[in-house]
Amino acid sequence: MKMNQAHGGSLVSRILSETASNKLKEQASEYPTITISSSIADIVQNIGHGVLSPLTGFMTEAEVNNVLDDMRLLSDTPWTIPIVLDVKEANDFSVDDEVVLSTDGAPVAALSIEEIFKLDQRQFSQQVFGTQDSKHPGVARVHAMGKTLLGGKLSVIPSPPKKFAEVTLYPLDTRILFKTKGWRTIVAFQTRNPPHLGHEYVEKTALTFVDGIFINPLIGPKKPGDFRDEVILDAYRALMKTYFLRENSVLSILRSPMYYAGPREAIHHSIMRKNFGCTHFIVGRDHAGVGKFYHPFAAQEIFTQFPDLGITPLLFKSFFYCTKCRSIANDKTCPHPKSDHINFSGSEIRRHFKDGLIPPESLMRREVAEVIASHPEPFVT
Repeated sequence: MKMNQAHGGSLVSRILSETASNKLKEQASEYPTITISSSIADIVQNIGHGVLSPLTGFMTEAEVNNVLDDMRLLSDTPWTIPIVLDVKEANDFSVDDEVVLSTDGAPVAALSIEEIFKLDQRQFSQQVFGTQDSKHPGVARVHAMGKTLLGGKLSVIPSPPKKFAEVTLYPLDTRILFKTKGWRTIVAFQTRNPPHLGHEYVEKTALTFVDGIFINPLIGPKKPGDFRDEVILDAYRALMKTYFLRENSVLSILRSPMYYAGPREAIHHSIMRKNFGCTHFIVGRDHAGVGKFYHPFAAQEIFTQFPDLGITPLLFKSFFYCTKCRSIANDKTCPHPKSDHINFSGSEIRRHFKDGLIPPESLMRREVAEVIASHPEPFVT
C-alpha cells in the first residue's frame, strides 16, 4: 500500500542516535547555550521527527522572506508560516558556531548557525497575519520576540513527553499505524476545542468517504479563554469511547503553538497532517481565526492557490441543529427558516460552562459536557 508522500518528497529525520544524544548531553557545557521556551522546544522536536518536513532546522533570511512574500520555500514547495528562532541579541554568536538549545536546564538539540539576521516585526506581522494590530495574539507574540533570528540545521535529542505520552505519535509512528490498519485514505481533523455536535457531524461526514480519521488536537500555548489541553483531550476520549469505531479512528495530539494566522495557518496545519500520512484535511468555518480578523471562509479560499499541496482539503461551511428536522443540517439539506436553527457557537458553549451550566444536548453530547464540567477550571487564564 502506497502511503501519501511527505511534504517536499521525503520524511525528514534530524533525531540523533542514542550514542550521539548521550555525547551531546555530556559535552553540552562546552558549547554556548540558548535557553528556549517549551513552545520552541516543541517546534524543535517537530522538526526532528519530520512533522515539519522538509525543514531541517530554523529558516534563514532568504527562506523567511520567500515564505512571507510568496508562501513557498526556496525549493518552490508550498509553505506559509516562517519557522524561526529568535534571540534578544547575538553578540555571543557567529556564523558556523555550534550552539546548544536547552529547556528546563536540559539540552534538547544542537543548532549549527548558518545565518544571523534581523527580525522585521512589522513585515512579519503584516504578511503572516494580515494586520499589525496588537490585539491580534499572533501580532502581540511577534512584537514580544527578540529582534535577532538564528537560521541553521538542527540535531535533535529525542525527548519523551512528560504529559500525554499515551496519545503522542510522530509521523513515523502514524505511517506505520495507518499501514497496519490498511488505511489508504485518511482524513485529519485539527482542533483546539472540545467536540460539540457540529464537530462530530463534520468528522463523521468526512469519515464516510475515507478509510480512517486522524483526530489531532493541537496541544500547546493558547490565548486566555481557550479550553485547557487536558480538557480537550478528556472530552475527545469521552466522545470516541462511545460514538466512534476504534477500527477507523485514531486520537493523537500535535504539540504546536497556535499562531491564529487564519488562511496561512490552514495551509500550515494541512502540511503537518500530510507529513503524518494523511490524504485529506478538514477545513471548517474560520479555521485558525481569531476575533474578526479574517473572513469566515478565507481559510478555505486560500487552498485554490496551492494546487500542488499534495493533500486534499475537505471544505465544510456552516452547520446547525434544526429543531424542525430534529437533526444537524446545513444550508443545502435544511429547508427551514433560521428561526428553527440552533447555531454551534463556541462562545455560547463556553458561556454555559462559565455560568456553571451544562450545554443542551442539541449542542453537545452529555458525556462530553459532563467531563468538561468535572474540571474545576477548564479555561486558560
